Amino acid sequence: MQVLEIGSGAGDVALTLAELVGPTGQIVGVDINVDILDTARQRAADAGMQNIEFIAGDARILEFSDKFDAIVGRFVLMYMVEQRTAFAKLVTHLKPGGIIAFQEPEYTLYPAFLHPDTPLMNQLITWILDVFEHSGAHLNMGIGLYQAFVDAGLPSPTMHLESPIGAEKNWAGYRYMATIFRSLLPLLEKYGLATAEQVDVDTLASRIRQEVITSKRPFFLPLHVTAHATLPT
Repeated sequence: MQVLEIGSGAGDVALTLAELVGPTGQIVGVDINVDILDTARQRAADAGMQNIEFIAGDARILEFSDKFDAIVGRFVLMYMVEQRTAFAKLVTHLKPGGIIAFQEPEYTLYPAFLHPDTPLMNQLITWILDVFEHSGAHLNMGIGLYQAFVDAGLPSPTMHLESPIGAEKNWAGYRYMATIFRSLLPLLEKYGLATAEQVDVDTLASRIRQEVITSKRPFFLPLHVTAHATLPT
């Protein structure tokens, strides 16, 4: 299979795709960030992957000589202006019978998890919502995938809403959330939403775990919506 990946970033999805298609397949990863693709290329080289090509550019305007068997993207439409128009453009690069699969976060459901017994979790949710709203991201892109698919003339997609959730003392989700906030911290400070001292990333995982134990309310990680469909032949 020849697969086009939109928003490759550091190459996580591309490397997974390369394993799925095998050495006879080909992955073309596109990202507008030139510098991050240097990281992606190095990772692919370190992994011995010779079936990945990374292209710097805007996938909404790039032209390709051939159509693809599949188009995929993760956490990319949420950052696009006029994302449904962009999505319709991407579909034009897909072969008849091709697969299109995207995963986007859904932030509008977060307030449902607010609870008076979990002040730390409440604060983390507020920070997440605020930082992405300030960045201009579409907070409802996960559920919005359905409209993006049907507006582009695709069949109604198969969809899944997933979020790891746990309350075990040694659950890896606590550390994972701390890692998320370590990456968000520069934006939280840039937008004046929180300081490094307020977030205190180094102790965040242990504080989340303690709140879970005290409140007896499981902790959840970001909600992801996956949608996929097959183009008619």
